[in-house]
Amino acid sequence: MSKHNLLDEMIAQTKLSKKTTDKQQKIVETAIKMFAEKGYSNTSTSEIAKAAGVAEGTIFRHYGTKDNLLLSVILPFIKEALPTMAENVFNEIMQVHILSFEDFLRALLKNRIEFVNGNKEIFQILVKEVLYKEELRKEIAPYFTENVLSRIIIVIEKYKESGELVELPSNTILRMLFTLIGGYLVSRFVLQTDRSNINEEEEVENIITFIMNGIRK
Repeated sequence: MSKHNLLDEMIAQTKLSKKTTDKQQKIVETAIKMFAEKGYSNTSTSEIAKAAGVAEGTIFRHYGTKDNLLLSVILPFIKEALPTMAENVFNEIMQVHILSFEDFLRALLKNRIEFVNGNKEIFQILVKEVLYKEELRKEIAPYFTENVLSRIIIVIEKYKESGELVELPSNTILRMLFTLIGGYLVSRFVLQTDRSNINEEEEVENIITFIMNGIRK
């Protein structure tokens, strides 16, 4: 899953929808590509309509607003794809030789870096536009909690029981991990795009050391 292209998968999913006409399909494909290229806020419905070869009124007739157009693509994709995506990610990670929580953390971080690096445009859209909209947060949060966070909690509990991690509540450790790793991904792929002088392997190890120094028993 780490190498999958989300744009292609989102477009493929819309093609499987029996509710989508050829014209709607063209609008959706065009919108996804333009959102990724220019950013959601910088893309107007008139630009989407022109690139898709339809009248702007056609977009309003089918979707009402640009927000609804975005929702019509991202929410169904996340709801349908996230369980399988999460399972594939953890299967990939556990195929690595995992002997400790530090090994798990290293494999998880490298996997997510590879994945986001291959899907920077979609990641930037989610961070900049989607995750800061309350309506989308409420829609997405249960799926993320059930399919991603719950799996990490299980791993945390396992290594707490083995005595490797400190006796903090598992949810506290999870929040710290999410803040540090999520913050790193946002900083790297959204805020600091010029990283030509950064040694990635060294940076990953520094992050792992920083985290483990705080939660290792």
